[in-house]
Amino acid sequence: MSDRLQPVRWLSWRRGITMFGKLFWLPALLLATPVAAQDERDDTVSQAVEHPTNPEMTAIFAADQAARKVSDIDWATVTVEDAARRKRVGELLDAGELHSGDDFYHAAFVFQHGSEPSDYLKAHALALVAVARGKTTATWIAAATLDRYLMAIGQPQIYGTQFQRHNDGWSQEPYEWNLLSDALRSASQVPSIAMQEERLAELEARKEGE
Repeated sequence: MSDRLQPVRWLSWRRGITMFGKLFWLPALLLATPVAAQDERDDTVSQAVEHPTNPEMTAIFAADQAARKVSDIDWATVTVEDAARRKRVGELLDAGELHSGDDFYHAAFVFQHGSEPSDYLKAHALALVAVARGKTTATWIAAATLDRYLMAIGQPQIYGTQFQRHNDGWSQEPYEWNLLSDALRSASQVPSIAMQEERLAELEARKEGE
């Protein structure tokens, strides 16, 4: 499907991946139609003995990421698979089978790939538990899921992690960019306003070259 037929795209930016010498903002998921991927590096943190990692949750997360790493993604298939993954993760969560920071971190990514505001809000709650259980890198997904939830309910994002593609170009709006300081963004592993502006310009330049 060509970009011109897709009214809106969303991108989320996370740290740690470089592309063209700059931080690369990993693709995330469209609210209505998925169009891009949200990748995650393999940096699983060892957990304390009292919080063992659930191998099924790890496998579900691996499948979620693998579906987004192929060159030609069949989004119709991935959407169905995503729904099945969310259903199973919800069952594991309700049964008390998620324990470690990694478990909740992985679950947050699965729910971030949902399609409803409630999916994004649950992803945010899961990310907070991941941070509390020692997964410090979950601060970024906590910020991104809150931004996505806010935009899904018609409110401005506050960190600036979400980019939408409309027919006339890329935008972060609505965005209450002056609510948080860059120091707080940095503490949450979110790029500064200046870096976000650079990324927006890069996306616009790529659009012009299509």
